[in-house]
Amino acid sequence: MDRTLESLRHIIAQVLPHRDPALVFKDLNVVSMLQEFWESKQQQRAAFPSEGVVVYESLPSPGPPFVSYVTLPGGSCFGNFQCCLSRAEARRDAAKVALINSLFNELPSRRITKEFIMESVQEAVASTSGTLDDADDPSTSIGAYHYMLESNMGKTMLEFQELMTIFQLLHWNGSLKALRETKCSRQEVISYYSQYSLDEKMRSHMALDWIMKEKESPGILSQELRMALRELEEARKAGQELRFYKEKKEILSLALTQIYSDPDTSSPSDDQLSLTALCGYH
Repeated sequence: MDRTLESLRHIIAQVLPHRDPALVFKDLNVVSMLQEFWESKQQQRAAFPSEGVVVYESLPSPGPPFVSYVTLPGGSCFGNFQCCLSRAEARRDAAKVALINSLFNELPSRRITKEFIMESVQEAVASTSGTLDDADDPSTSIGAYHYMLESNMGKTMLEFQELMTIFQLLHWNGSLKALRETKCSRQEVISYYSQYSLDEKMRSHMALDWIMKEKESPGILSQELRMALRELEEARKAGQELRFYKEKKEILSLALTQIYSDPDTSSPSDDQLSLTALCGYH
């Protein structure tokens, strides 16, 4: 722990040289420090050059407790985990969680290296029924994970998280299963989706899939949304990275909005509902 704290102080001294490392997390102006941190990183290494803004979102609420989310360049999302009595307090708490994770992301142990891949694969094998031999077979889950890590060698875990979130959503959405039925290999799917970011187009296609599911099983959308909201709240209170849970909520809310805004709309055409459309770009 002492070595980790010393490493964090070294990172703060590098990225925020005019700040006292011992006082960073006690400073009430943590919101500006988070913005300053990411601006400094982009100037130094052009990290996530296409997304240069730290974005805050406060949930509408007539009174406390208040909830605030902060989305970092690259898409990682964090929220306040404490019970906050004002919107400003919730915003500061979310910024503090995001700043701590941003600093930890700079540690050497958070960068994907050969040693990191070996340890991660061994942990994955220990938690599943797979074997180390599966790591060399991209058709297995362990092999696909190994391939994803190797394809992102040198990246930090926050950078890798965006790709992982896409595949978590594709798995949740049922698209990965559909792709397997078309005989697409895991390696082909990973290579393909590694080229894309999680954007409005991808969310719209996933929402379309859930509209289909709702037509087949009325009520499933509301059920999934309740579950997503519960998972999001539990993850927020635990101080976890939230993008997967928040994206689920956004996709399901979009699907419900589309259904209720035009309830008499006929079923989408076969072209719209093809696997090609659902998966986004094929």
